[in-house]
Amino acid sequence: MNPYVLTILLSSLGLGTTLTFASSHWVLAWMGLEVNTLAILPLMAQHHHPRAVEATTKYFLTQATAAAMILFASTTNAWLVGEWDINNLSHPLATTLAIAALALKIGLAPVHFWLPEVLQGLDLLTGLILSTWQKLAPFALIVQLAPAIDPMLLTMLGLASTLVGGWGGLNQTQLRKILAYSSIAHMGWMVIVLQYAPQLTLLALGTYIFMTSAAFLTLKLSSATKISTLTMAWSKSPIMVTTTALVLLSLGGLPPLTGFMPKWLILQELAKQGLPLTATIMALAALLSLYFYLRLCYAMTLTMYPNTVNSIAPWRTRSTQLTMPLAITTTIALGLLPLTPGILLMVN
Repeated sequence: MNPYVLTILLSSLGLGTTLTFASSHWVLAWMGLEVNTLAILPLMAQHHHPRAVEATTKYFLTQATAAAMILFASTTNAWLVGEWDINNLSHPLATTLAIAALALKIGLAPVHFWLPEVLQGLDLLTGLILSTWQKLAPFALIVQLAPAIDPMLLTMLGLASTLVGGWGGLNQTQLRKILAYSSIAHMGWMVIVLQYAPQLTLLALGTYIFMTSAAFLTLKLSSATKISTLTMAWSKSPIMVTTTALVLLSLGGLPPLTGFMPKWLILQELAKQGLPLTATIMALAALLSLYFYLRLCYAMTLTMYPNTVNSIAPWRTRSTQLTMPLAITTTIALGLLPLTPGILLMVN
């Protein structure tokens, strides 16, 4: 893609998200979401592959539906209450419609079906943008809406997402689909604690972005899209395979890695709020996710690929990808747990 066009599209992505962050009026927030969606569509379809075009079409239709629902919810609220302000979305019909639309935007269960299919059709870098940056603007709106939303609805969305994210990833062999289900599960963790401690939601979102970035950049560096391709990675770059296995375990939430911190604090908060059953279900759902991360770790570190190789072995040429972003995100994804007290002081 032409570098000037790429610069305009990436700037528009940043502009759309910033517009939504800065807005207090529903129409301005909606415009930010639309700019965001329209800016990523050319990036998704840039390879002109049938799968990429199909994924772009699915993404466009889903996001357009969600945007129309947001506009309808805000107009309904303005009609019934006379307020366009984001923080004054007070009518139950409007709040339910708005949270349903935003859940569709970020891929929360039960409206998650588009996410694995869309992510599977994209290249890894565009998939990284879709899994991290594109979640920020809708999530900012969800955080602002949280006080007005029925707590039971948020709890159900969170539980459904963690269970679907864990269960759906068990049967997958495609790495992008596994990361899509991982994204759904992590969104569930963020949503369930939103009504009790929004700062923990933002902490979980931050750690999720760094861990997912590390996972996507590693897969991009090793040109891996299937589990069978991962089994050949250890002979090419054993150090990278070691760090990748640790990043995957961090995504699964194992101590002493960074990913354990948000899960531990969220379970602690749920127990404080007198919800031991919800906390237990969340912890058990995390085990489902951990299983498919362990499956990837096992394939990368403990198996030798059979001699009858079905996939083409990649050439051992030097990669042109920048390794500094990968090094930074991997370090953050592995080593932040000892800083938990300091981070808690910052977010509280």
